[in-house]
Amino acid sequence: MSAVPKPQCFHCGLPVPDGFAWHVTIGGAPRDLCCPGCAAVAQTIVDIGQESYYTGRTGFAATADDADLVPPELRLYDADPRFIGDGSEKEAVLLVEDIRCAACVWLIERRLLALPGVAIASLNVATERLTVRWHSGDVQISAILQAMRTIGYTAWPYDAARHEEQLSKAGRTLGRQLFVAGLSMMQVMMYVAPAYLAGDGTLDADMAALMRWASLLLTIPAVVYSAQPFFRGAWTSLRARAPGMDVPVALGIAAAFGGSVAATVRGSGDVYFDSVTMFVFLLLASRWLELHARRKAAGALERMRHALPASATRFPNWPASGKTAVVSAATLVPGDHVFVRTGEAFAADGVIAEGRTCIDLALLTGESAPQPRGPGEPVPGGAVNAGPAVVLRVAKPVAESTLSGLLKLVEAAGSAKPRIAQWADRVASRFTVALLLFALLAFAAWHVVDPARAWPVAIAVLVVSCPCALSLATPSALAAATDALLGRGVLVMQPHVLETLHRATHVVFDKTGTLTAGRPTVQSVQVHGEAHREACIAIAAALEHGSLHPLGRAIAALNEEQPQLHGWHAADVSEHAGQGLEGTVQGRCYRLGNAAFVAGLAGTDAPPALPDGTAVYLGTAGRWLACFTVTDALRPDAQATVDHFRALGKQVLLLSGDRQVLADAVAAQLGIVKAIGDCLPARKLEYVQRLQQKGAIVAMVGDGINDAAVLSAADVSFAMGTGAALAQVHADTVLLHGRLALVADAAIAAGATMRVIRQNLAWATVYNAVAIPAAAFGLLGPMLSGAGMAASSALVILNALRLRRH
Repeated sequence: MSAVPKPQCFHCGLPVPDGFAWHVTIGGAPRDLCCPGCAAVAQTIVDIGQESYYTGRTGFAATADDADLVPPELRLYDADPRFIGDGSEKEAVLLVEDIRCAACVWLIERRLLALPGVAIASLNVATERLTVRWHSGDVQISAILQAMRTIGYTAWPYDAARHEEQLSKAGRTLGRQLFVAGLSMMQVMMYVAPAYLAGDGTLDADMAALMRWASLLLTIPAVVYSAQPFFRGAWTSLRARAPGMDVPVALGIAAAFGGSVAATVRGSGDVYFDSVTMFVFLLLASRWLELHARRKAAGALERMRHALPASATRFPNWPASGKTAVVSAATLVPGDHVFVRTGEAFAADGVIAEGRTCIDLALLTGESAPQPRGPGEPVPGGAVNAGPAVVLRVAKPVAESTLSGLLKLVEAAGSAKPRIAQWADRVASRFTVALLLFALLAFAAWHVVDPARAWPVAIAVLVVSCPCALSLATPSALAAATDALLGRGVLVMQPHVLETLHRATHVVFDKTGTLTAGRPTVQSVQVHGEAHREACIAIAAALEHGSLHPLGRAIAALNEEQPQLHGWHAADVSEHAGQGLEGTVQGRCYRLGNAAFVAGLAGTDAPPALPDGTAVYLGTAGRWLACFTVTDALRPDAQATVDHFRALGKQVLLLSGDRQVLADAVAAQLGIVKAIGDCLPARKLEYVQRLQQKGAIVAMVGDGINDAAVLSAADVSFAMGTGAALAQVHADTVLLHGRLALVADAAIAAGATMRVIRQNLAWATVYNAVAIPAAAFGLLGPMLSGAGMAASSALVILNALRLRRH
């Protein structure tokens, strides 16, 4: 009877392992695949519409052993519209599997930067996202992906759903390995406990041998299955001739297990089965905590991504027909009309074509109260319809919507590393090589002094000194802090923000739109003669009805509080550019504008106005009626924000394009000592650069549009970002909710983050400085060494996770 042949992988042709088949639907049928890598590549081929690759191929795809060739399936990425080469510079965000430590980051970045044409390669260990920028005339995306494969890492263009699936699968696998290691550890402890408790010679030799053999059998699952990540990582780094921190871990496990097996077979010598199982369990536990931190770091992005609907209800022939069809949101184009029901999200930026509703902007701007919208008024993509159903006319494709722009900013954020993280990466990668040499020296020294202890000491040195804590100290803290800030509406775009903000000596604020709301309001109404205040407001509002000028809208808003006067209308309204309006209200001619313009109708002697605002006069033939003083009101959180930075000992400055008198008035209200008005963008830039030349570290807070130059020049910068303005931000940080108090929150988080990083680095340094010599002098056995190393890594991660509560 012939054996049933094993199924082949549909992609590479290798046998599919028993009980471990992956499936991808290709050509309308599920196909067996041998591993997650083949499944990922096959799914990508299907996703980019290249299934014809399988029908037209002449053989199976290249396996990992074919390292010198670019597999045909990777070349399919070169036809992807996102990466088609035209000689220009391209950028991609790639998702990388099996990132373990700083050595992985160093290896990947070094390998890609060695490719011709690759300008930037920056891997974020917390989010597993790799940002690559290359010149498409020199290298293609397929060559970049293949270079990753040659050093043992699988990568593909970033996809949120695939990333979540990858993290979930990794979490399940790690959970099973942790469970097996824990079970082995507990059972082995039961068998070694009698040997520890019994005195010399009190434990029967046959019983001791039986317990050793039982411990050996129970340790095998932990070494063969649970320790796979360490052996696989060590083999990958050794193949690439770049020893990572998995190398000493794998050597320690292999040496302790191998020596214990030899002692068990000989029937003499020390065994370390309990040390091996405990070491594997504790190290896997610290990795589980690290994976948990990574998932938390990616969580806020996924919550925002899911808020953008995948489909929309489109009117194919609006308004001639009310018939609708459900289409993919990605196919919407400007001019399309879509039906948005109550509770649904707007799939794209547009304007209301029919109906009135209220929209929820909490995700985009943090505004808690629903905002009314009517015909002709804009709606950003990603907002939620909180009122009756409406018809939306699409103004921009989904890829250019407000929420899509926000997502692109989030994806780009955190891809690089600050200086303190780069230092830790360099130290950790060099530390591994030095550690191997030191372990070898310790083994040689003890072999001369006491050969019986040479092997245990070498194992202890390898185990205790793994630099996991050192490499995790910075990225775990930054990931936790930036995720916590993003949840509050602070999008950290550049890696140095928290470090630089903590060291800033000067905090410079713009005025309009930053310290103030950017929306003029009427501060006071001075009535002259026998005129009635309500009548003056009604006349001025009638003249300004429909005006788009900020001052006019502020005056018109006053009339909303006087419903009894809403029936007043202006006729024959004419606008005199830069001066004001003239029109007829209830048969009488009025002028509204500056003093010189109104004086032409009301007379030459204009009444005095308040000094700290813009004066808008109302007059009629021979009479001055009223003076409206319009100012830009302070943000409600401006005072607390300024006070916070002053309390930190930082010098607070105000730079404004408004008149000096207005800048001085705002500064006096907030207690800012120095204010400079009449600042054009070039003068703001010059002033900040002059401060920097004197050694100042400048933090700049502006509106992100008019202040682009000075925001770019500052050492660290914040932009007030709301709505479509997000696409125009040139700052290091975006305040998504538009609240000034978020700058103070960022400063608090920066201080806490730097404290945690310093604590982590100090702990990792002190731990290694104490533990390595102790192990080398024989004061720590392999079991205590493993516990100490795993505990140090877990402590670093748990300390960093505290930042999520700040």
